[in-house]
Amino acid sequence: MNQTLQIGRLLRASTTSCVVGCKVTQREAPALGSLVRIPIDSQTGISIYGLISDIHVDDDGLVRQLVTAEGVSDEVILDNRNNRNVPLEISVIFCGHETSGKISHLLPPRPPLTLDQIFLCTEEEVFAFTLPPRFGYFRHLLRAKDIPVGEILASHLQQTAPIHQQKGNPGWGREAGRELITALRDDYPVLIDVLRALADAGFLSDDIADRRGGKL
Repeated sequence: MNQTLQIGRLLRASTTSCVVGCKVTQREAPALGSLVRIPIDSQTGISIYGLISDIHVDDDGLVRQLVTAEGVSDEVILDNRNNRNVPLEISVIFCGHETSGKISHLLPPRPPLTLDQIFLCTEEEVFAFTLPPRFGYFRHLLRAKDIPVGEILASHLQQTAPIHQQKGNPGWGREAGRELITALRDDYPVLIDVLRALADAGFLSDDIADRRGGKL
């Protein structure tokens, strides 16, 4: 994550989210919960930030034939993956933007356009966007529907906490967990789901779990 990596181009977008298309053979494919950046105006320095909420590998007629065929060789499978443009679709939830070097956790002023490039954020960009008390971007993910919020957050914390550890902020993951508990105090079903995911990822201490009604 030290170098900017282009992961694809936009297929469609709204003011709250977008879908990106890229090749399935992308070597450094992003993970669920990764922070990404979409530059939309180089003159004013406007970029949109988002979190990856879903990764979808599409199929086509040839893939459907291969999965039902017998004795498909490894060479045929590798050729299908590496030499054909099998699409990989990535869903992104917008969680902030940057204008002239100033980061905001508000939604962007306008959506990006089709075919705009999208980049995986560098460690420096992740660190700057998530600096405490900068947890406001969580709300965009928490209000989204029909996505595995707990798993996305756990994956995001697992990727982001080591960056803060390297930058001298080892308590970032615990702070993020407490912030999520506060934000979800009135939504018990989602809270329990998030707590279980964060506990599996190692971001909750026993005292926090006990306060929510029992160990997870």
